[in-house]
Amino acid sequence: MCTAIISVEPSAAVPVLVAGVRDEFIARDWQPPGRHWPDRPGLVGGRDLRAGGTWFAVDPAAPRVALVLNGRGRMAPEEGRATRGELPLLMAADGKLGELELAAFDPFHLVGAEPDRVRLWSWDGRDLVERVLGRGLHMIVNSGLEGEGQQDGGTEDAYMGARLAHFRPRLDAAARPRPGDADDPREAWGAWLPLLEGDGLPRADHRALLPLLDMGDGRVWGTTSVSLAALAPGSVRYDFSGAPGDGAAWTRVL
Repeated sequence: MCTAIISVEPSAAVPVLVAGVRDEFIARDWQPPGRHWPDRPGLVGGRDLRAGGTWFAVDPAAPRVALVLNGRGRMAPEEGRATRGELPLLMAADGKLGELELAAFDPFHLVGAEPDRVRLWSWDGRDLVERVLGRGLHMIVNSGLEGEGQQDGGTEDAYMGARLAHFRPRLDAAARPRPGDADDPREAWGAWLPLLEGDGLPRADHRALLPLLDMGDGRVWGTTSVSLAALAPGSVRYDFSGAPGDGAAWTRVL
């Protein structure tokens, strides 16, 4: 149940803000942000150790940010399946999907953000939809932009719907951050940070932005990291927390 939060304000000094909340099985190994890909030395991001890709990639030279969420729809055949973690690397490096064999990928939502435009691609295993995200605040969950693909009766969709209903108005009401050169992420991200640290909700709450759920049989699912990026012409700021909800865990990557 990953979440992406995008704010687009073309007239602002920092036109594009991106927050990526990664939910995964807690036992799945990963590395914190770094330059982990020798064939793409300009990219920075956390690395998934199972598949080798990432969920959030930054190209500081472009500047460009890309992130991926799982989508809904028809899964790819097991034989020849490609990792969705390759998609943010491709998008951050090239700014486009190119000639991909989409049928090899399970459903996804992919965000490509630059200072002057933000695009969202949604693939359901059959059709690819591309959209430009205009001025304002946008929230993306596994069921799509603002939960547009939400289905009645499903526990996961009910959780995502509750998350949107709780956090959307709070983000709308919060003062838009104006990240600058402050080393302290708390100063840089202002009113957003208490919300991105969970807004005081228990992590088992069905509204939680940072869930932590015992799935049984020793499996625990929850938020493993939160990534923040601020894009302005010629620059990008990148902050990261690998201990969601811990206010002391934020580090400035770029």
